[in-house]
Parts: sequence; C-alpha cells; structure tokens
Amino acid sequence: MGPKKQKETQRDIIANNQQYNNRFNYANNFIKTSKYTLLTFIPLNLFEQFQRAANFYFLCLLILQLIPEITSLTPVTTAVPLVGVLTLTAIKYAYDDVSRHRTDRTVNNRKSQVLRKGYLVEEKWHRVQVGDVIRMENNSFIAADILLLSSHNPNGLCYIETAELDGETNLKVKQCLDSTNALGEDEKSLSQFNGHIICEPPNNNLSKFDGTLTYNGHKYSLDNEKVILRGAMLRNTPWCYGVVLFAGKDTKLMQNSGKTKFKRTSIDKLLNFIILGIVIFLLCMCLFCTVACGIWESMIGFYFQSYLPWDTVVPVEPVAGATVISLLVFFSYAIVLNTVVPISLYVSVEVIRLFLSKLIDWDKEMYDVTSNTAAKARTTTLNEELGQIQYIFSDKTGTLTQNIMTFNKCSINGRSYGDVIDESTGEPVELDEHSKKVDFTFNHFYEPTFDFYDQNLLNEVKAGNPDTHMFYRLLALCHTVMPEYGPDGSLEYQAQSPDENALVSAARNFGFVFTERTSRTITIQALGMSEVYELLCILDFNNVRKRMSVIVKYEGRIRLYCKGADNVIFERLRPNQEEIRTRTQEHLDKFASEGLRTLCLGVKDLTQQQFDDWKTEHHKAALAMENRDDKLDAVYNIIEKDLTLLGATAIEDKLQDGVAQTIANLQMAGIKLWVLTGDKQETAIN
Repeated sequence: MGPKKQKETQRDIIANNQQYNNRFNYANNFIKTSKYTLLTFIPLNLFEQFQRAANFYFLCLLILQLIPEITSLTPVTTAVPLVGVLTLTAIKYAYDDVSRHRTDRTVNNRKSQVLRKGYLVEEKWHRVQVGDVIRMENNSFIAADILLLSSHNPNGLCYIETAELDGETNLKVKQCLDSTNALGEDEKSLSQFNGHIICEPPNNNLSKFDGTLTYNGHKYSLDNEKVILRGAMLRNTPWCYGVVLFAGKDTKLMQNSGKTKFKRTSIDKLLNFIILGIVIFLLCMCLFCTVACGIWESMIGFYFQSYLPWDTVVPVEPVAGATVISLLVFFSYAIVLNTVVPISLYVSVEVIRLFLSKLIDWDKEMYDVTSNTAAKARTTTLNEELGQIQYIFSDKTGTLTQNIMTFNKCSINGRSYGDVIDESTGEPVELDEHSKKVDFTFNHFYEPTFDFYDQNLLNEVKAGNPDTHMFYRLLALCHTVMPEYGPDGSLEYQAQSPDENALVSAARNFGFVFTERTSRTITIQALGMSEVYELLCILDFNNVRKRMSVIVKYEGRIRLYCKGADNVIFERLRPNQEEIRTRTQEHLDKFASEGLRTLCLGVKDLTQQQFDDWKTEHHKAALAMENRDDKLDAVYNIIEKDLTLLGATAIEDKLQDGVAQTIANLQMAGIKLWVLTGDKQETAIN
C-alpha cells in the first residue's frame, strides 16, 4: 500500500517539465461519467433495485419458499416474476449507462495538438497531462483547464463560448500576458517555456481563479481572465496556445458534474409507502391466522393427530406443539397471501411512464417552428416529475426576456432624455412605428438598427455640451467590449453582456465611437477626432461590487470612469451634489417604473502621485495568494470614492412572446414562480 494522497492545498506546475509535475501525482485527462463496469453492474444494480420495497419483499419471500418446513408453494412462482422485473429494469439502466460509456469514449479519444520535444504532435485527450503546452484552433473544444499563453491576436485576445459550462452563448474575451504572448506560435520557444505556476487547488468555482506565474525573473498575477476552462469552445480566433493547469476529474467542469446518482422519483417513493402499508396489512392477517391456528391446534388439532399428524419437528405436548405449528404457519400464510403485494405494479408503472414520455415527444403544440425543434423527453420519469412541481425558480435576463438590450433613455446632469414631449399638453407622447426617429446619418459609424426619438440629446452633443460629451466618453471607455472589423470594414462589437453592448453602441451612434483596444490603450473617435487613451487599470465588475471602473490617461490627465448600480454609486459621491443627485434619483425611479434597467455614472480626476501610491497597493493585492478578492476590493474602495455624478442610463430588455400568458397558466396550476434578477424591484415587477 502506498502512502495516502494528502488533500491538495495549492497546485505547483512547471510548464514542459513532466519530471517535476509527476512528483505531485496530478490526475490525467481521462474522464468517466458512466456509473457501472462489467464487474460492478450486477451487484451494484441489484443493490439499487432492492431498495424498492416490493423487490426486497419478494426476495425475502423467495428465501422463505426455499425452506421445506414452511413452504406451501414452489419457489418458481416467486422467482420467475421477480427475475423478470429485475432483468427488465436492469436492461433499462444498462442501456442508459452504455450511452454514457460511448460519450466518455468519444470525448477521451478526441484529438488535441500537444508540444512534445519541440514538435506539435496529435494526441488523444486522455493522454494530455498537467504542464503540457497545447495548441487550440478555431471552433474546437478545449481539452483541459489551461492558462492562455499566446494568441493569433497581437494583443493576446481570444474569444470563447461557454454554453456547455454556464449556458451562456455570449462570447467571452480572454487575454494572455504580454510577456507570454510574445512567444507567438514559435514551437521552439513554446517548448522551452518554463514558467513556474502556483495556483489554487482543484475546485468547482467557474468565475474565480487565483494564481501567480514566475517567468524570466518576473512574477505575474493570474486571474480568471487568463484561464480557459474545459468545455469551452474557441471562437473567432484562428489559434492560441496554453499550458494545462487541471486535467480530467480535476477540471472545473468535472468538479461541477458530481457522481451519477440512483434517482427515485416521487411516484417511486409513494409506491414504496403504499407497498409498506400493504405489507403491514399482510403481516396483520398472518398474525391473526397464527393466533387462530394456535388456538385450534391446542384445543382440537391435538386430538385429530391420527387423521392430521403433526410434523416430527413439533413437540408432543399440546401447548408447545400448537405454539410451534402456529409459528410455522405464520410464514406459510405469508407465502400463500403473497399476491396481496403486486410485484407487477412496478412493471405497469414503467410501461405507463414510457408511453407518457412518448406523448411529450409527439405533442405538436410543443414544436418550435423557428428553430425546427420538437420536444424531447430524455427520461421516462419526466412527466410525473413535472406533475410534482410546486415552485419554479427562474432567471429573468435571457430566460423570460429576449436578452436584446436597447438604449432607451438617460439622465445627464439632472436632465432627462428619451421622451418625446407633446408641445400642446407637455406630456410624453406614446411612441410607435410611425414616430419620427433621430437622424444619425451624419456619423459614418452609425447603426441603421439603432432607434432613438429625442432630438434634444443629439442637439446637445452637436452643440458641444461638456456634460453630454463626458457622459458618452465614459460609455465609450468604461467597458470590456472588443471591436471587430468585417471584410467590408464594418465595425462590430463582441461583448460579454448585452448591457455593455447596448451602452457602447449608444455612444457609437451619438458620435463617440469605440474603435480599438490593446492591452494598454483604448482608442475612440470623438465626433470624428481620434483620441488614444492610455489604459492604466481596469477595476472589474462582479456581483458583490456591482460596479466597474477604468483608469485612463489622456493628454497628461488621469481620470477614473465608473458605472454601476445607483445605490453603490450614490454612496461614493463627493459632498455637495444634493441637487443633481435628487433629480437623478427621480429620473431613476421613473425609468424603473417603466421596466427599464438602470445604471449610474460617475467620474473622478486623479493626480499622478495619487495613482502611483494606489497602484503600488493594487500590485501587492493582485499578487496575494490568500484572500485576493477581499484585498483587491479593499484597494478598489480606496480610489472609487469622491466621484462626480454624471447621470444615469436606462436600457430596455423586452419580455419574450407569451411570458405573461405562461406565468398566468402556471399560477392557475397552483405553481408559484420566483424570479431571480439584479434589477431594481420596480423594474422587475413591470
């Protein structure tokens, strides 16, 4: 027996050094989601099946029938139906598990390009090891959790789709370090890469990664932006290289999958309860017959032994003999009355389940014409489980809504824009397809699909209003969107969230066009004039912070731009802004009551000394291996204060067709619906 493997507290890897990495006995890239093997199938499946009360009861009955002194029926009468039920159920589970084995085999035998001794060789996925440098190409799945080293993009960017991980189809952006991106696709340089990586142990947190890379005498901070997880697919990126951090069962995808469990539905539990009640009733009948038999044998049967002789194992004394006979008769009655417990009930239920699941597949009203997709019941127990639902917990964005965000209204320096006011009544006009739209054709980059109806806002932009210019500069700079140019020169944005896309698109149409991003610069076209900002730092958004900021430098001036939830921004404003704050809050309440998603915007000027002092603290927090998020959050709080309020944005995310009717139908069925949303309560209700 070898020494027991200790729980991993951190992962220690040197790229391209298997001798070093093998010391830690890291998992290989082989995965297994199947439940059984040829050796374990029969014992494990029988153990699971005998958890059903009826199966266990008939097993006990069969054992009793093998005892000659008490049996009154041949064991075949119980053995045949029991074996039949066990066999049919086992075949069903075997079929499901064979499908899992096939899927595992397909995944494990996928091909991957791995650097071996300075050359790219084709390896099956299950042969990929921790520390290997692998090449990934466009539209291919990622073989393991990897640290991105280099990319086709000169800025070290690559795009991934994470639908298999989190269900989101929006492309996400990953970016490698500048120092490793210089390796490019030079196989010799990549095979000689010997970066030393210290990172967190395997875990199931998809949104967080902490680690450090020591390379060429420098220590770099690693976070989730530089890691691509197994299950993701590379998109819009011809190639990229990465070093394997976690493989096989240690990957975050597999850490989230868990073990395949034997599932008992509500109907199964109910059947077990009913069977238990029937067995108790049967035992009561057997007990009554036992007592009656004992009384009859002691009072009458003892004197009729010449006609009905007692068995040789029965004592000759009247009371003792009657007692033994009645005890033996208890088990005999249990055998004779076994038909009270219906073993065929489970078979009948399985057949009914199969038929009802097919009704779902054949339902024409559940066919979606748009995507040419019919309903598919992937388990025979789906119907009964749907019937047991009491609560539905639903996300809102992208589930109940179309996830197509449109810039609808805004508030700038205490003035609201977006409504078209009737000059005679002073009230907002109801907008429809006949309403006059703002003409953006003066702007070479405008989007014909962008609709806005309040001409006053464009007039303010053209008139050079500094507040509106600052407002749209913030929208064009404070984001993580990536620009892409088509063959015809058309500009498209790749955003991690549709909210960001809508805001950057709004700035674009009003003349502040985000055109280019590198790891150190952001370029915008401000009313036709190119402005290149030095990107000093990005303060990331997360669900706890509820805000994001960028710190940029332009023409010697350092400025922090921040956007986030209204309560988060308001508590970070500098004093003496009560008037604009009050008016903006009124506008926010109005936007929320109309069902719009709102964000507040703030700005702050920094001196070089302020930024340098803060950057030193930020660098220390970014390299911390323990409590990095808390330390970064504390550092962010130092600089994200004393903001000047610019205004607020209001974005519309329309409900999908039929949502209202669906919710009404669910309520009629007695099902309670809970919706999870980050919106203000007024927005969510509307």
